[in-house]
Amino acid sequence: MGDFSIGHGKSRAPILQCLLAAAAMAAASAVPGAALAREMVSFSPTVEPGTIVISAHQRKLYLVVSQGVAIRYPVAVPKSGKEWSGEAAIEGKYVNPDWVPPAVVRADHPELPNFIAGGSPRNPMGVRAITLDRYQVAIHGTTQKMRASIGTAASYGCIRMLNEDVADLYDRVSVGSPVIMMR
Repeated sequence: MGDFSIGHGKSRAPILQCLLAAAAMAAASAVPGAALAREMVSFSPTVEPGTIVISAHQRKLYLVVSQGVAIRYPVAVPKSGKEWSGEAAIEGKYVNPDWVPPAVVRADHPELPNFIAGGSPRNPMGVRAITLDRYQVAIHGTTQKMRASIGTAASYGCIRMLNEDVADLYDRVSVGSPVIMMR
């Protein structure tokens, strides 16, 4: 519920087709030894380190850490009607962000308060938010209650992660880093 609806971005079909193939390859070739839900995997050597690639179909986020290697995290992706694809960039990084429900969320959940302070266990943004240069879209943590949504299509446009995973990702990325969303 800490997520937002967005429009579709620019599409670069040849790049995205290549990345889809790379994501499929990565899914099939996990390297053992990763902590928590994240794991090191082989990835397309054509994707630059520092790039985040999100596969909505796989419900995975890949952070390319070196040539041909990525960290794979499980995520919740946008639900039907809220999907998006294309390129974006990290616009900001926030620790324990406050949350104000956007109009589209409030319409579906009028019982929500107008504001939830950062650090509250009820805050759907969780412990970290990495905002993108798309209207009201972020990669963020989640509440304990909503942890079960990871691995599903449940959000209003954002990418939800386990709090421990978004904290790890937050420490590894920079403002301006590229993000690619594939369906």
